[in-house]
Amino acid sequence: MSPRSTSPRPSSAGWLLLVYRVPSEPTRLRATVWRRLKTSGAIYLQNSAAALPATAAAERALRKLRHEIIEMGGTAVLLRCEALAGEDEVIAAFQAARDDEYEEIVDRARDFLVQVEKEHVADHFSFAELEENEVDLVKLQNWLAKVKARDTFAAPGRAPAEEALAACEAALEGYASQVYARDTDAH
Repeated sequence: MSPRSTSPRPSSAGWLLLVYRVPSEPTRLRATVWRRLKTSGAIYLQNSAAALPATAAAERALRKLRHEIIEMGGTAVLLRCEALAGEDEVIAAFQAARDDEYEEIVDRARDFLVQVEKEHVADHFSFAELEENEVDLVKLQNWLAKVKARDTFAAPGRAPAEEALAACEAALEGYASQVYARDTDAH
């Protein structure tokens, strides 16, 4: 048993399983389905079989995707089920997928911090740079919110991602203070 599967988890309300087949050409059809499943937080149990914890939002997303697959000339079946065996492995795969996303956020947060530090080192304190950095931070915050929304089983990577974003917020606040102080001094 993996360490991830030993952590407490919410009771499962069951699973939604989308089993589908799309035409092999054009390849963009398969890429579209893959992107939509990734965005929803689904994991692949095997080729063309993706699972999500059963929620109303997940069901709406998978019903819509099923409809799109059929319109592409493919076939798709959406099932509601419960795991009779292997649920810990499925949950571990969900947590691993979320941890990968959280790790990406942490990496981007590091890049953000490097960028803010470069502004300090270059003594470049402008409202334009502040606005650009604010936009970047909002993108990171929105990304984190999306990942957290699909993090049904509280993946371990959540806390480091939240801490990384808090560091970004603090760095931007420090940078903003410098911008405002320099603006006040100039007038």
